[in-house]
Amino acid sequence: MSDRNDEYKDKATGADDNQAIENPGRRRFLGATATVGALGAAGGTGTGLLLGSGSTAAADDAGDAAHVPLGELDEYYGFWSGGHSGEVRVFGVPSMRELMRIPIFNHCSASGWGMTNESKRIMGDSYRFTNGDAHHPHVSYTDGSHDGRYLFINDKSNTRVARIRLDVFKVDKMVTVPNAQAIHGLRLQKAPRTGYVFANAEYIIPHPNDGRDLDDPDNYWTLWNAIDGDTMEMKWQVLVDGNLDNMDADYTGKYAASTCYNSTKAVTLAGKMEPERDWVVIFNIERIEKAVENGDYTTIGDSDVPVVDGRKGSAVTRYVPIPKNPHGLNTSTDGKYFIAAGKLSPTVSMIQIDKLDDLFDDKFEDEREVIAAEPELGLGPLHTSYDGRGNAYTTLFLDSQIVKWNMDKAVRHYNGEDVDYIIQKLDVHYQPGHNHATLSESKDADGKWLFSLNKFSKDRFLPVGPLHPENDQMIDISGDEMKLVHDTPTFAEPHDAVIVRRDQITTKQVWDRDDPIFADTIAMAEADGVDVERDNTVIRDGDKVRVYMTSLAPNFGLSEFRVKQGDEVTVVVTNMDSIEDLTHGFCVIDHGVSMEISPQQTSSITFTASKAGVYWYHCNWFCHALHMEMAGRMLVEPKEA
Repeated sequence: MSDRNDEYKDKATGADDNQAIENPGRRRFLGATATVGALGAAGGTGTGLLLGSGSTAAADDAGDAAHVPLGELDEYYGFWSGGHSGEVRVFGVPSMRELMRIPIFNHCSASGWGMTNESKRIMGDSYRFTNGDAHHPHVSYTDGSHDGRYLFINDKSNTRVARIRLDVFKVDKMVTVPNAQAIHGLRLQKAPRTGYVFANAEYIIPHPNDGRDLDDPDNYWTLWNAIDGDTMEMKWQVLVDGNLDNMDADYTGKYAASTCYNSTKAVTLAGKMEPERDWVVIFNIERIEKAVENGDYTTIGDSDVPVVDGRKGSAVTRYVPIPKNPHGLNTSTDGKYFIAAGKLSPTVSMIQIDKLDDLFDDKFEDEREVIAAEPELGLGPLHTSYDGRGNAYTTLFLDSQIVKWNMDKAVRHYNGEDVDYIIQKLDVHYQPGHNHATLSESKDADGKWLFSLNKFSKDRFLPVGPLHPENDQMIDISGDEMKLVHDTPTFAEPHDAVIVRRDQITTKQVWDRDDPIFADTIAMAEADGVDVERDNTVIRDGDKVRVYMTSLAPNFGLSEFRVKQGDEVTVVVTNMDSIEDLTHGFCVIDHGVSMEISPQQTSSITFTASKAGVYWYHCNWFCHALHMEMAGRMLVEPKEA
């Protein structure tokens, strides 16, 4: 950083939560603008800032509340996106014990995800991609409350949306969205239930994207997409002006809204930053459904998905101007507002949802008449969460702070009252992106814990080389002041999180034998005349070999099988153990073959026996005192001359 920035210092939260210590690294990274901006935000409302976490004793009390004794269960499940790893990470909250990693858009050698035939069928043609960028996890709803059936998440890097069954914590469906690039914002229909999964395509492209209009951005567009949450099939798409970033849906099932940070359809940074205002696109779901029902749509390229024109002037959308390069958009848990964060403006825009009927009936001369307030919060507002008590919590990226503010007071201030709406600003470490409070994506927000998902962590943890961990910080919001209680280092940019009560999810401890995830494998066995629960046998079909075996600790049903060099080998293993937590694995040495088979599960994997010789296979999930002995031989005969 420059010498000019070296002179700017600030105070960071130390080991004793409110003890002020000199930290030249904190504001030196930000420079003068962040410090001045934070003071400016305070001056804008006449509010003094409450920095830090309150007294050390209060912070200690909050830390005690976060402690979960050995052998006791957490109150919440927390689902964290895995960012560039392509997975979802499951934490117990408030202990922050990592419980599970669910592979989704990546390949996983522990479970065999991306390698097993079952996972390849679920991933479809996209299993060939070994990367993913998992962004926004959300749990399904009934009447605005989480119902614990599914978790949905998007892959920005390869334009996919996946569904995770929360009874088994496994992906069961995945769809690649056509006519689009980079699914970013993802939210669910909250009421009456999650019928739709809504997904934003972020980047503008020609339609169809087949080589035409390469150098003509005027003919680039993007799409808002609806996926059937029950079947995971595309329902319809809406063509829009500009791009789409983050979005949310209301609590009635009628409206959804998305930010646009590139209303000019620019392809350069300068062009994207040019307008003082971009917009929020409001989508009228009933009108879109009616347009599809009436055949008022087109299709693009080879896709047969209905595409409704939602560009400016359409009956199905409205464009509400807001400042500037907006990013996050979150629905308040009381159902009153879509709150969009300005990013390059110090403000957030509160769109009053009960005015949207009049907006679509053209009763306003100016779309901005639906703005209920535009409070000034600080530099770099990105995302907003809620405590269910009328307060909102917004991340300030440039100020490295969380600001707690009152929505009702912000509206009153906007209407001319001399009232302070900022309650507190808390330093976080550093540059927060998303934040998420317990149950805050539902009408049941309980205002207990808030997490700040920070993009930088320098000076917080042991150094591990040039690639630093990021830092998810847990904050107690149960009282009048926010109290920082815990740092959790994280890898590869966990992007967002959702937290639900543990009683909202019911899991299976043992697989059902008729589970649809491996139904196709059972059908293949039946076609071969094989009962996978009983038979241990080898089926030969030319150069294709299917090996069926059971596993029952500490034995495989076959201690050896014989194939020829060059054969395509499919191994099907059924775990006949019915005791929970008795998982087996199947790994063939020197063949890149590995998969998990949990109790009563059937799994299969296909590979080529490319080299003659003896190759051991073994159980690679510890299962028994004689686990090391649980092995067999694949005997590969040389290819005939």
